[in-house]
Amino acid sequence: MTPVGEDGGVRRIRTTTRIELSDDRGVFMISVAAELAEMHPQTLRMYEQRGLIEPKRSPKGTRLYSHADVQRLRRIQQMTADMGMNLAGVERVFELEEQLHAMSAKVRRLEKRAGELAREVERLEELRRSLRAEIVPYVRGGAIVPVNRTPPAQSAFRIPVERRGRSADSASSTDGESA
Repeated sequence: MTPVGEDGGVRRIRTTTRIELSDDRGVFMISVAAELAEMHPQTLRMYEQRGLIEPKRSPKGTRLYSHADVQRLRRIQQMTADMGMNLAGVERVFELEEQLHAMSAKVRRLEKRAGELAREVERLEELRRSLRAEIVPYVRGGAIVPVNRTPPAQSAFRIPVERRGRSADSASSTDGESA
């Protein structure tokens, strides 16, 4: 059934289909990629041999260049024609960019891990503070004995322990230990 408009004519329905491609999907054959990059197809083959570009391959072995490949070809063209670099220089620039990318990713991972560790340290410090507040020293008979070697801002206590044959105070002084 054909849609009919109000005036009796045939009404056409227009539909638009939009396909989004990733930048690294090979879609251009060598002739199209060479034209887009304003290069000769043989230049693309030479760049592939040198490892400057790695096009995808179809099941039958045809080179398929992606949007990212074409952008890379344009950068190579810019570096060689406009900046006067030779291909060895271009290779070195790409190597350094890859190293920079890898190191930046590593720094991001390390910063993330440092943040996680800082949060864990803070959590453990809070736990230590809460446990310290909950601990109440106990001495037989109910007396709490302050320890003299701590600063007055902190209250630390020593718990005397009785040992067979001698008291806790005489045991610590004869053993040469300080509590």
